[in-house]
Amino acid sequence: MSARRRLFAVIPAAGSSRRMGQPKLLLQLGGKTVLARLLEALDRPGVTARIVVVRPDDEPLRREAASAGAVVVQPAVAPPEMRQSVEEALREIRQRYAPDESDGWMLVPGDHPVLDREVIDLLLERWYAGDHRILVPKYGTRRGHPTFFRWDLAKDVPNLDATCGLNWLMKQHASEVTEFEVASAAVTTDLDTPEDFEALRKGWPENESS
Repeated sequence: MSARRRLFAVIPAAGSSRRMGQPKLLLQLGGKTVLARLLEALDRPGVTARIVVVRPDDEPLRREAASAGAVVVQPAVAPPEMRQSVEEALREIRQRYAPDESDGWMLVPGDHPVLDREVIDLLLERWYAGDHRILVPKYGTRRGHPTFFRWDLAKDVPNLDATCGLNWLMKQHASEVTEFEVASAAVTTDLDTPEDFEALRKGWPENESS
């Protein structure tokens, strides 16, 4: 692993959890909140900082992220979509850390509760072992998260059309995307509905802590 390259985790967490019907990132899974579990998995030597973007009025989520050692960004206006949350995080990284173009950032939506250190370490090893511009994990036929980007691609995010999501970067740089097949469904497992959460909760020991 090169000591000269850095990697920043971008965790958009400013959604309103409309489909879940309650703040999904504060739901308890195995004795920890969804957000705390994700931030713990991302607390690895290869990750320079974890940047969590929350709504300006979401004090409980801010406290949860801060207690896990994350850098919390609370914009004055709630980001309407994930793309705007990512913009806020990238702006904070630029101002706080002055990254080089050879550094990287990885997009990790906050509702990926079963990502664990083993999966993260595997992806970090692959990222640092190569000179990828975009690295995306793949489980079966599906791409997942975290998705890794070279820092020089951060400049393209504010220029996205209002109708475009972050998938635009993948499409515009399709020839530079490296897919990395993994054996874990964690990279494609997210939480959207009460049914999603109930299915995960039933299979998780109530007091499991790792």
